[in-house]
Amino acid sequence: MWNWVHQLAEWARAETPFAVVTVTECKGSTPASPGAKLLVRADGSFHGTIGGGHLEQLVLQDARACLARGEARTFRYPLGAKLGQCCGGVVDVFVEPVNHGPQLYLFGAGHVGQALCRILDGTPFRVHLVDERAEWVQSPQVPAGVVRHEEPWDDFASRAVWDEARTYVAVMTHRHDVDQDIIAFAIQQPARYIGLIGSDTKWARFRQRLEAKGMPARQVARVQCPMGLPIGGKSPQEVAVSIAAGLLQLHHGMAPGMAQEAGAQPPPAPLLSSGE
Repeated sequence: MWNWVHQLAEWARAETPFAVVTVTECKGSTPASPGAKLLVRADGSFHGTIGGGHLEQLVLQDARACLARGEARTFRYPLGAKLGQCCGGVVDVFVEPVNHGPQLYLFGAGHVGQALCRILDGTPFRVHLVDERAEWVQSPQVPAGVVRHEEPWDDFASRAVWDEARTYVAVMTHRHDVDQDIIAFAIQQPARYIGLIGSDTKWARFRQRLEAKGMPARQVARVQCPMGLPIGGKSPQEVAVSIAAGLLQLHHGMAPGMAQEAGAQPPPAPLLSSGE
């Protein structure tokens, strides 16, 4: 039997979405056995087998569809003429997506960044906290479930997985020039949300500089600044609450105004203080 546990752990560490297919029940004559597994990526690559043939091809197709929707499902496959097989049995499988949830790339481990990590703990978001300042990114105030990256932002960003459905970006470093560099990079990557902490004035200056560098207006317009929902309050914890609420609204499909269409103007947003 192949070592599916080892392969699952390796793929899980890579942060790339994949689906785990498990044969849960077999009735009659079938090429599969209960417990047989397939690990399937969106690009069609896979490990394992449930017996091969047309049944396996159909399972691979259904697994990729589940992965695209980010939903777990059970399937039943009668092995008759429709599948080009004459076994006469029935195979039930369970498909479960892994690594399909939202990923927040949080640049800046300052007061607001740490508060945002705490608030998002226990939510669907997997938070990657990026800051080269060891005393901040390794703070005990950051929950254990946060993935810490003690390194320059561009080292992380250059190897990160960018996905238009799963990637969320929040920029709140301790330096405005670094913020601008990160935003200039992020708007050229696939992402569902790109947010920058700060005021309308800060964003007006950034927008002018980005456009002066030749950044297309449709890319610049993807940035949400200021970040968060208009709940009031300027303390780090209150600002983090407003940002987390906005992210969760968007993830759960409750905030269409936050998902900027290309070239659209960002909606009115609250005035929030800087990240430190």
